[in-house]
Amino acid sequence: MIVVDTNVVLDLLVFDDPASVPLREALRLKQVTWVATQAMRDELARVLNYPQIVPRLAYYQLSAEQVLAQFEALVRYLSIPPKAPVRCTDEDDQQFIDLAVAQRATLLSKDRAVLACTKRLAALGVTVRTAWPALS
Repeated sequence: MIVVDTNVVLDLLVFDDPASVPLREALRLKQVTWVATQAMRDELARVLNYPQIVPRLAYYQLSAEQVLAQFEALVRYLSIPPKAPVRCTDEDDQQFIDLAVAQRATLLSKDRAVLACTKRLAALGVTVRTAWPALS
């Protein structure tokens, strides 16, 4: 089970980052379940309207609606979990930590504030990665 923060979602669904290929393949093969909350989808919708993202969507010939439809096709929605005992200095990222802790899921993030929590999250059964490992 994985939780994916918004920057990694953008890499996967918008920017076609080569580092996201193993994750895309694992999702396609249903080797991993991506869990999210409605609040995470709402954050993605908000980010897709940022002035620096809108031109990138146009460049990749994508609409926000297409990206959100891909997101919804890939995730399994869960209820918002209770607050985790590990606090993130970036409140926007706390929701990803909360869900990862509640589900003992792997958390994919490149955010420095989240990465700073890696050891504390490991003690709670959460692995933090910057990318999904390549399939073997």
